[in-house]
Amino acid sequence: MSRLVVLGGAESGVGAAVLAKKKGMDVFLSDCGKIDEKYIKTLTEWNIPFEEGHHTEDLILNADEVVKSPGIPSAAPLVVKLRDQGTSVVSEIEFAGRYDTAKKICVTGSNGKTTTTSLIYYLLRNAGLNVGLGGNIGKSYAYQVATEHFDYYVLEISSFQLDDVYEFKPDIAIITNITPDHLDRYDHKFENYIAAKFRITRNLTPDDCFIFDSDDDITVGHLDNIVLRCKMLPFTQKKEVKQGAFLKDDRIVVRYEEDEDDIYLKELALGGKHNIYNSMAAALAAKATGIDSDVIRNSLSTFQSVEHRLEPVLSIKDVLYINDSKATNVDAAWYALECQKSRWCGLSAGRTRAMTTAS
Repeated sequence: MSRLVVLGGAESGVGAAVLAKKKGMDVFLSDCGKIDEKYIKTLTEWNIPFEEGHHTEDLILNADEVVKSPGIPSAAPLVVKLRDQGTSVVSEIEFAGRYDTAKKICVTGSNGKTTTTSLIYYLLRNAGLNVGLGGNIGKSYAYQVATEHFDYYVLEISSFQLDDVYEFKPDIAIITNITPDHLDRYDHKFENYIAAKFRITRNLTPDDCFIFDSDDDITVGHLDNIVLRCKMLPFTQKKEVKQGAFLKDDRIVVRYEEDEDDIYLKELALGGKHNIYNSMAAALAAKATGIDSDVIRNSLSTFQSVEHRLEPVLSIKDVLYINDSKATNVDAAWYALECQKSRWCGLSAGRTRAMTTAS
């Protein structure tokens, strides 16, 4: 019986442990911190042995494979020791992907990935498809693979989750953009962070799609460093493209294979230049999945903003307070401010104050 050890007892780790148990493995979970009661309940229900508050190395170093939660850096001494002795260390995404036959649309990027992921999920659901939402959003991908059945998954995948993927393959991979973020995890080298993001493309085949922002210099500048054999679908607000999505006057034009669709900007539920990019990426993913044009237009016009992302809270004395706590870097905060139409100086009747916090 294969022995699998999971490091980390939160959403990702517990999901991986449940999947391992479902597959008949000898599984053990270890967390050096305190495990939340809801996860302890799940581990107990599935009869999965675990420890919290410390790592017992004798129970970990004898693993055939280790699933590492994304919050644990690769430089952690225990992880280094495991790799030095030749033990495979993978992410929940890599592990769960082995047991999943669903079509997978996977989104990464420094900004916009949560909105884009949620948009695509909304589009697929409105099209009547049997679709799950997971990764860095919603329920654990591994837990869903263990306990549910979906024909499609829309997965938001962070760079931390991509660090430990090797064979995992999306059917549609999306990079929304790349700006400096989390550099403390990447030896303060931007190039290492970029390489982590591009791991989402490493196993794409000619039948798969890569959707990317061709206005993003960092993304485009890195394309020459890798070999891509997939369908390339850029989205841009600066020029016309033969395949992909672009801005023309007051509308988005989406071209995929022989089809061309128009989506008028005034119909989009989400405002701001950055959300035009998000809508382009989502529309391309939907088109490549075979979703009807009317469903795409209707979904992009009725989608409600993600919680904590440009979420209006209340208005006091003509000042609108906006919860944008999902803005976790300077660029995200800038995009939030860029899409506000009211003046800051208070000269207009309605003023907008955008409050952002990093997390």
